[in-house]
Amino acid sequence: MKHILYSFIIAGALITVSACSTGGGEVAAAESDDVAAENTPLGQASVVDDVSDPNILQVAIGSPDHTTLVVAVQAAHIEHILVNNGPLTVFAPTNAAFDKLPEGTVENLLLPENQEALAIILTRHAAPGSYNIERLKKEASKGRKIYMATGDYLEITLEGDDVYVHGIKVIASIQTSNGVINVIDEVILPKSE
Repeated sequence: MKHILYSFIIAGALITVSACSTGGGEVAAAESDDVAAENTPLGQASVVDDVSDPNILQVAIGSPDHTTLVVAVQAAHIEHILVNNGPLTVFAPTNAAFDKLPEGTVENLLLPENQEALAIILTRHAAPGSYNIERLKKEASKGRKIYMATGDYLEITLEGDDVYVHGIKVIASIQTSNGVINVIDEVILPKSE
């Protein structure tokens, strides 16, 4: 598993992630990367709104079981994706899911030099469209796969009443104003060939 993760990180560093890039918010020449990072606007993610229904990012921020995911999203600078209109489905690993990774993996991914690799891993947890557990069951019964924001497809399977995506159990679905959060108990990694 450790070898697979490191291979994925290395390969991910070589891939350009268009799904995670924004078109605006350019920062004037800064003296250092730290200054630029501090001055980069978060776009819609920085809007405070106590009236509207919460979006995916707001729900994740309010969840004590998803603090690692929120820190990772912030380190990858992809907050803006989780607040867009959507619909978007996010397969949200719990803190315990991140704890299952080899020791030091999360800390390593959170380093600034690994921002792109982290963004790729997190993008692999997002799908365009709205897929709650019931819709996933329908897709699985038709033998369909789910298209992810990274451009690959993940298999959906049923075991009794339980739904699995890429072999990972979907624990719960939470409806948000811009899509669905599906809580999962593992981080989605590429399967070894």
